[in-house]
Amino acid sequence: MIKLAGMALIPDLSGALYVPDYEALLVADLHFEKGSSFAARGIHLPPLDTRATLDALEAVIAARKPRKLIALGDSFHDTRAGERLDPADMARIRTLCDLCDMIWLTGNHDRELPTGVGGNIAAQLSLGPITLRHIPTAPDGTMEIAGHLHPVASITRHGRRVRARCFVGDETRLVMPAFGAFTGGLHVLDPAFAAIFPKAHFTAWMIGPRAVHAFPASALSP
Repeated sequence: MIKLAGMALIPDLSGALYVPDYEALLVADLHFEKGSSFAARGIHLPPLDTRATLDALEAVIAARKPRKLIALGDSFHDTRAGERLDPADMARIRTLCDLCDMIWLTGNHDRELPTGVGGNIAAQLSLGPITLRHIPTAPDGTMEIAGHLHPVASITRHGRRVRARCFVGDETRLVMPAFGAFTGGLHVLDPAFAAIFPKAHFTAWMIGPRAVHAFPASALSP
């Protein structure tokens, strides 16, 4: 369990975050149609990333049964992703919007969302004292949950280095891992995180096969 602004946040093995006080499920960086975007530029990734991401998303919704589903931006890999979506995948997305109160936050990849995708669209949103947005901000006392950076962390034990997606946060903010298939990750010790956690006093909640494990920044490996 993660605590922020006095609220209990439950990290899921899928990379989603459940907020019981609001019956809300948060996901970040779905990046639907990343594979087809790369293929158009001659870089071939496995073509079923959207389908794999939807499978994982449907599974965690079935398990958590949220009233709200909030996507923290970059849900679509680019502004033309809707044109490349298989109609069956678009139908699945619309079904999710019917199951939950769906809110899409815009990101740097999807400032405009596909027409007819369903749900509601916002730049940012508040859950009580916590602001939800796509790009994390420099510390200013605001409590926030964001995505964008696709955090991963590494730990070395008994000579073995393990790298995994993670939630990373301190007493005022939390950055969520990318939920989408084939999204990649940025190590939390990368300089890009220094503006978010300038004192490097943060915790990485690393996602393992059966549990989420918390490690202080000082315990992490490069």
